[in-house]
Amino acid sequence: MPNKLTGSMNRLNNAVARSVVGRWFKLEGSGAVKERAGSRFTTELRAGLTTWISVNASILADTGGTCVCTGENLCVADPEYLICKGQIRNNLITATAAISALSTCLMGLLANLPVGLAPGLGLNAYFTYSVVGFHGSGLISYREALSAVFLEGWIFLILSLIGIRQWLVRIMPQSLILAVGAGIGLYIAFIGLAQHGLKVIGGDTVNLIGLGGCLAKDYASADLPGYCVGGQLRDPTMWLGIFVGGILTLLLLMYRVHGAILIGIFTVSIISWPRPTAVSYFPHTPEGDTLFDFFKQVVTFQPLDKIGNVLSYNYGSGHVWYALITFLYVDILDTTGTLYSMAKFAGLRDPETMDFENSSIAYCVDAVCISMGALMGISPVTAYIESATGISEGGKTGLTALTTGFMFFVSIFFAPIFASIPSWATGGALVIVGSMMIRNVLEINWDYIGDAVPAFLTLIIIPFGNNIAYGVIAGIFSYIILNGIPLIIRKASRGRIVPSNYDMAEPWVIPPGSMFPPWMYMVRNYVQRKRGWAPGGEAAERYDSRLGSEEEVKDKTEMDATEMESMTTSVDIVPASGLQHSHRS
Repeated sequence: MPNKLTGSMNRLNNAVARSVVGRWFKLEGSGAVKERAGSRFTTELRAGLTTWISVNASILADTGGTCVCTGENLCVADPEYLICKGQIRNNLITATAAISALSTCLMGLLANLPVGLAPGLGLNAYFTYSVVGFHGSGLISYREALSAVFLEGWIFLILSLIGIRQWLVRIMPQSLILAVGAGIGLYIAFIGLAQHGLKVIGGDTVNLIGLGGCLAKDYASADLPGYCVGGQLRDPTMWLGIFVGGILTLLLLMYRVHGAILIGIFTVSIISWPRPTAVSYFPHTPEGDTLFDFFKQVVTFQPLDKIGNVLSYNYGSGHVWYALITFLYVDILDTTGTLYSMAKFAGLRDPETMDFENSSIAYCVDAVCISMGALMGISPVTAYIESATGISEGGKTGLTALTTGFMFFVSIFFAPIFASIPSWATGGALVIVGSMMIRNVLEINWDYIGDAVPAFLTLIIIPFGNNIAYGVIAGIFSYIILNGIPLIIRKASRGRIVPSNYDMAEPWVIPPGSMFPPWMYMVRNYVQRKRGWAPGGEAAERYDSRLGSEEEVKDKTEMDATEMESMTTSVDIVPASGLQHSHRS
């Protein structure tokens, strides 16, 4: 029976690979140019399901949305306001699923990448607590913050079209790029171990973090869930997640069982759904009763009557522009770094150009979806780091993203079921994937301080700062200082004063390929053809003589790889191999 099933799966995979679908997504065996080794139809579907399940719940409801607080103490005990806030939360569940479905499908269909898009966890927290504030107590209102996000998306689209976003990552030093990927792995693992995962790590009023896993009766206070004053590691749901969602999944992975991560997540979820158990997701409490009542609905749909198209275009306010600028620099580093790291994790990065296929399209999709999400009442949409779970299951093409997007679409109507997958069911999977991504540290240049320290700061600040962008900023600034000052001293002393192991420094090079995206060359060549640069003409001959090869102008609607290479520039800040100095000199 297993052999028959395997044979059927292989026949299905081969049939899809030979079809139009296989050629579009460049599945293995499709015969397409640059087909992606190891990409199989059924593997992509399984990877898409894994990616979808790992998404974290939105925390935007804490802004209060469009609800108006007229009471005291930020309306934390105002029944009318809390009812409105509950309606906002239901709206946000639908909006999050809807924009995630649309943006993820676009990413898969147009960019052919196994990456999901959704409101980012770090950006959610920044939008909620730093910009709008708890229950609207921040600098600007929820409506004004959405208008800042809307404009941010259009600015990102322009930056993506002219190639700036892609170039920012390509020119980053290699050690920093590797550190970003490893730091994201630590960040994923930290999320999996913390309160929104297995709850192994909790808060501590003195040391900030400490052991968690205690029961609610051992919390420091009702306002500090996860802050244990005793009874650590006694929560049965934590142990269920560790042994079934973690150890069982690892054993299945060791024996190469397909869908091991999915099996672990679904097994923990099913065990957690019955009510009269110590590990139930629906305990007999007021909160548990509310969750169970929602779960019993099975199928429902919540319209966006509270948050849909509620933007306030108050661009005359300085606070709105402050929020916009902050969103820009945080999101450009967060999203750009995440997309690049996911592409590298999937093995889709070009080792020469340091870019990945369809990068311009991917960044444009992300930018458009940011503005669309703002119209639906959502914080900036980004490539979310949990995409790594699907990639670890073998996802390499846009079919993974399409599967994830389809499941997001289904979850719009089956939200009661899909919203009832407990956090301890996915926590183990996140820790496992984090352990896979940390292997990037092996390739970091630890032999030279100027490379090692910036990489380490990037690596450690991403999880501790709860933000990818902050880690990238720390790494870039420390790299510029630690490498810029020795470079100036070396130039001023004409090479006589250099660090003792300067020859061990990693070369910084501008990777091959042009700064501008391919579509610009297509437009340029189209204009040249319209101007009468026909093959064999005088203008074409002059053009050929500049390029040095007739093959480079066969088709003026495309930019040939040879022409791209002719535009390559390279900078190397490491002294020539024959020039080495000791620290004493």
